[in-house]
Amino acid sequence: MSGGTERAGGGTEPVNPGTEPVRGGTGGTHGDGPRSVTVRVPAKVNVRLAVGAARPDGFHDLANVFLAVSLHDEVTATPAETLTVTCEGPDADKVPLDRTNLAARAAELLAARHGIAPDVHLHIAKDIPVAGGMAGGSADGAGALLACDALWGLDTPRADLLDICAELGSDVPFSLVGGAALGTGRGERLTELPVGGDFHWVFAVADGGLSTPVVFGEFDRLTEGTDVPEPAASPVLLEALRTGDTTALAGALANDLQAPALSLRPSLAATLAAGTEAGALAALVSGSGPTTAFLVKDAEAARTVAAALTASDTCRTARTATSPAAGATILPD
Repeated sequence: MSGGTERAGGGTEPVNPGTEPVRGGTGGTHGDGPRSVTVRVPAKVNVRLAVGAARPDGFHDLANVFLAVSLHDEVTATPAETLTVTCEGPDADKVPLDRTNLAARAAELLAARHGIAPDVHLHIAKDIPVAGGMAGGSADGAGALLACDALWGLDTPRADLLDICAELGSDVPFSLVGGAALGTGRGERLTELPVGGDFHWVFAVADGGLSTPVVFGEFDRLTEGTDVPEPAASPVLLEALRTGDTTALAGALANDLQAPALSLRPSLAATLAAGTEAGALAALVSGSGPTTAFLVKDAEAARTVAAALTASDTCRTARTATSPAAGATILPD
């Protein structure tokens, strides 16, 4: 999907895909590489998600400010006779293990690009909430892509890896890059953003999930007949990220998918209220939900808010995290 190419933040530049491969693991040739490769890949929170009107093709242009956070999945690629996927961790039973899994699709696309068979066992150790609006599936796709590239000794150029990520889904390129970035188009065109400090978060995990397409459909229903503005990133928010100003960032958080998520899951309002009452500086639905995100002052405040949310019975569990976090990273043997 095509989208805007505007720059934000007064001087940031688009990600330069260049021609260099993402490195960090053992190389080799296909069938003669390392015995296994494990990649750690982060969750994300959308600190600003501006959504444009539905296009004729059904997609929406976005101004999506991603921030990677320190909740991670790990994807391990091991040689196998055929492509298989296994999964462990919270809600692993809700993760598809067939070719619809983005990790499996990543292996297939990478193998096809190099004219080889996608013979690999992908094992996903889940810690990112499933169907929670934190890009867990996208993270697994990016992790599998990088793990297979290293396992097969392909040294695929970064530009090609990002192209495959964009083909997999809107959030997958950011899962590879990490840090902070503005995503335009449908979110896949990234402009890296500077971050001047650490931010502390609490994430309240809800029971069940929300389908991203359904949430966008509800956005369309709620905005039908209205003049939806062109999506743009807030200069105040970008400056808060650049300077590491938690208070300013709290005042600039916004998510155009929050209203449709609350429309579909009204109980999330009680979770947002519980975290705010416990001392969070700001609260919002993470992405398309149903995970809710709470920006707090420091680590101590994060523990306090997490405990209050857990005791409130408005969510299944609460997790603390910091940002920014690195993108997909090959772990040492």
